[in-house]
Amino acid sequence: MNRPGRGTPGSLLSAPLPVTALHHLYAWVDSVPFSRPKRHLARDFSDGVMIAEIVKHFQPKLVEMHNYIPTSNTEQKLSNWSTLNRKVFPKLQFYVSEEDIRKVVISTPGAIESVLSTLRQKVEEKCQRKTIQEAKMNIKDPIGFDSININRHLAQLENCKAAECPANRVVSGRRLCLGLKADERASEHSGRQDSSFSQCPHDVPDFHHLLEEKEQALSVLQETVQILQMKVHRLEHLVQLKDMRIEDLTRHLNTSK
Repeated sequence: MNRPGRGTPGSLLSAPLPVTALHHLYAWVDSVPFSRPKRHLARDFSDGVMIAEIVKHFQPKLVEMHNYIPTSNTEQKLSNWSTLNRKVFPKLQFYVSEEDIRKVVISTPGAIESVLSTLRQKVEEKCQRKTIQEAKMNIKDPIGFDSININRHLAQLENCKAAECPANRVVSGRRLCLGLKADERASEHSGRQDSSFSQCPHDVPDFHHLLEEKEQALSVLQETVQILQMKVHRLEHLVQLKDMRIEDLTRHLNTSK
């Protein structure tokens, strides 16, 4: 049952746990919903099945429960523990020696507590590494936006500044159309106007129509400016939220170390 290519690891049962540590350990074990009631700690955990259930509870992807058979047979108990040593414990970065396993299998007093204490430490370290990794991912996108992404909005805003937003292109197109229409009207009327055409431009009906269209175009342009200003304020607010989230995650990481 020794690990291939490695020396026999040291025993986990080097020293008994302090009373306070035992109380915390038992409370941790009690937090796990087992498939069978606990009656006698040493005997309950001797076949390794409840050890597998603990890992399954905290790290579901590391354990496949069908690999562990509840039993009172010593050989099957050793087989369960061997499977844990090969498939599960390495992912938690620890290993239980053959000597320690035999002590657990025969329900030696204090043996299972030492193994559970080490298991608890490794499980918590694994959870902490996962939390840190998730925190780093959240820093990259702290608010978790999908359709409303800060970086995408900033890029769109830059594109608007560099190449005009669609709304501005509509206004520009409308201005071009108005200019062309004005030229066409001027050409049409130039043939009909005589030398007596010296009246004020404000008295020409086409001029009033053109003026109305210009005012409408100006109104559209003002609305577009207001929309862009609202987007800028929104993006500034999102940046502030992002900074606050980064500060909060940084404090959380510092306190968890």
